[in-house]
Amino acid sequence: MKFKIDGLTVYFPYEYIYPEQYDYMMDLKRTLDARGHCLLEMPTGTGKTITLLSLITSYMLANPSVGKLIYCTRTVHEMEKVLEELRKLQAYQEKCLGKVAKMLALGLSSRKNLCVLPEVSGEGSRESVDAGCRKLTASWVRALALDNPNIELCSFYEGYEKSGADALLPTGVYTLHDLRAFGRERGWCPYFLARHMIQFANVVVYNYQYLLDPKVAGIISKEMEKECVVVFDEAHNIDNVCIEALSVNIRQQTLDGATRNLSQVTQLIEKSKATDANRLRQEYNRLVEGLAQRGNLPGSDTWLANPALPQDILQEAVPGNIRRAEHFVAFLKRLVQYIKARMNTEQVESESPVSFVTSLQNQAGIDQKSLKFCYDRLHSLLLTLEVTNTDEFMHIQTICDFATLVGTYTRGFTIIIEPYDERMPNIPDPVLQLSCLDSSLAIKPVFEKFQSVVITSGTLSPIDLYPRLLNFHPVISNSYKMTLTRDCLCPMVLTRGSDQLPVSTKFDMRSDPGVVRNYGRLLLEMVTAVPDGIVCFFVSYSYMDGIVNSWNEMGILQDVMQHKLVFIETQDVVETTLALDNYRRACDCGRGAVFFSVARGKVAEGIDFDRHYGRLVIMYGVPFQYTLSRILRARLEYLRETFQIKENDFLTFDAVRQAAQCVGRVIRSKADYGMMIFADKRYNRHDKRSKLPGWILSHLRDAHLNLSTDMSVHIAREFLRRMAQPYDKAGQGTNATLLSQADLERMEKK
Repeated sequence: MKFKIDGLTVYFPYEYIYPEQYDYMMDLKRTLDARGHCLLEMPTGTGKTITLLSLITSYMLANPSVGKLIYCTRTVHEMEKVLEELRKLQAYQEKCLGKVAKMLALGLSSRKNLCVLPEVSGEGSRESVDAGCRKLTASWVRALALDNPNIELCSFYEGYEKSGADALLPTGVYTLHDLRAFGRERGWCPYFLARHMIQFANVVVYNYQYLLDPKVAGIISKEMEKECVVVFDEAHNIDNVCIEALSVNIRQQTLDGATRNLSQVTQLIEKSKATDANRLRQEYNRLVEGLAQRGNLPGSDTWLANPALPQDILQEAVPGNIRRAEHFVAFLKRLVQYIKARMNTEQVESESPVSFVTSLQNQAGIDQKSLKFCYDRLHSLLLTLEVTNTDEFMHIQTICDFATLVGTYTRGFTIIIEPYDERMPNIPDPVLQLSCLDSSLAIKPVFEKFQSVVITSGTLSPIDLYPRLLNFHPVISNSYKMTLTRDCLCPMVLTRGSDQLPVSTKFDMRSDPGVVRNYGRLLLEMVTAVPDGIVCFFVSYSYMDGIVNSWNEMGILQDVMQHKLVFIETQDVVETTLALDNYRRACDCGRGAVFFSVARGKVAEGIDFDRHYGRLVIMYGVPFQYTLSRILRARLEYLRETFQIKENDFLTFDAVRQAAQCVGRVIRSKADYGMMIFADKRYNRHDKRSKLPGWILSHLRDAHLNLSTDMSVHIAREFLRRMAQPYDKAGQGTNATLLSQADLERMEKK
């Protein structure tokens, strides 16, 4: 259908549109007109992706001055879904407009997901695929191969390089699979082709890290023009992604590995002096003039960029004391020794980067300015020494990453040294953590550089906390209700078991046999009443292990298995994927199944339990973070002092958004239906409950609060009986959930 919003013609590839999609488009259009940023919460299953794509691409057609659409997702699976939707939209726009609507859209991922050379792509980890690629494509390896035909090169990279300026993608929408197929067909490397084509594409879909992590953004996204529109989809955890991008952990094995790396580098320097001393001399001269500019490097030689944010890197020459290769290695050895000595401690130590740098200066004679240049200096040295097996030098890179961040930032970070994990105090496992406390640091360059940034998800409530956490002023922040012709959502708050004992995962109650038994009885009653799939979320892996063991001893698990098969998420990705596959097969063949999962695990993010795969989700407890974690406590203190966010407010906000994310897995479209049980007496309190997204709260009736197990079973049976009746999908009058083109034209006239 084709309709107008505020004078803009929008191309939408379906016959009907939901009212909330129309409202969402109105707000998006206002944001783009104002060239500002927005926060939009849209219920899951209401077509958020196609709404975003339709409005923004239509806006780009009407306003050629707008640059690209940069669409950021969290997983490769989500990236492929976005590109599939875009393909439908592109076909419809071409049907309406002809060749004018032609666009180039592509997904960009790591070499691991795009490499088509079997001996490299089969390497396993991302780092080893990167290193395998560099061994075959580095400029010096290719230069040597000119004289020695026995040196192995990558045929796909050579094919891509040979084609030079002709290596271009025709217009169209390319998923990662399409890029690989195109690369095989033409004999070109899909990874370098995709990186090259980003500058010509109209729509680019990639991971958050490509914009938020300075090391990656410095290579991939620095070319992007200011007029781009950036979308962060599924952005409820965006503050945590920002913090991870600027945090570094150093363990004992990192230090041992770094020591080994430094011996290797020393040998390489000696060898280089003996065979080609000129190379090191040239590098020294380059450093005297100013650091070797990355922009001039061939694409196959580019390493990760600097971990500091672009505006924090001063364009100065590298300090004299680390210009010579051997001096720099000696400098790093002193740094590693100092960190080793600091980690050899009996009690926990916590300090700011400033005091850490001061004691480093006093005890090891290492100054702040030299620290700042560590990462770039190492990068320059490894290039000069022609190192290709970069995966083996990860440890020393981590140390330099840490040094640069400590040398650059004085605020918003903390350094915590823990001699052992609190949960296992008898096993020494020292760790030094440089933790970023301020999520606004990583996202600040994105807000400053691009004209419009859209942060959107199904669970952003309470929405007013994000502008404070990310330190920006949205033009529009809005949460939309879900229009439904029938009440296909049934949230309930369960506060007590059949024996009227309260249930909760509060620390003093969670191991109470009465609570464990009541939780087990709740599941048992539900498996007898609810058909198909049931998903249970627990607050942590350790709690899930404990409770499943107790249920097994009580015989509850055996009773559950009389009705449905039981599958469990583990910390092993392969095992979990297998369990999910079998869970789906059990639901498909009518046997029914229960899936035990963890609120902050893999399944809570991005795995959908739509239709018969999820008729009920039980959220056992409130998934608070581990509140004794020192990093969390340091962050809470920072939020309180800097942004005046109270500790309790942040903890509750974080726990409830996680719970909402878990239960939101159950409903993925308006034709779907499902129940949600919040099994903890704390959800009955208004301060917790009110932080749930509006689309869940609007279905949470007073009669569904403060329930016991028996009452919730009765409500579940009634709900399922109601859902089994035929219903009118389009709705009537004010209750209409599908708007046709004629309806929209009437609204436009009004």
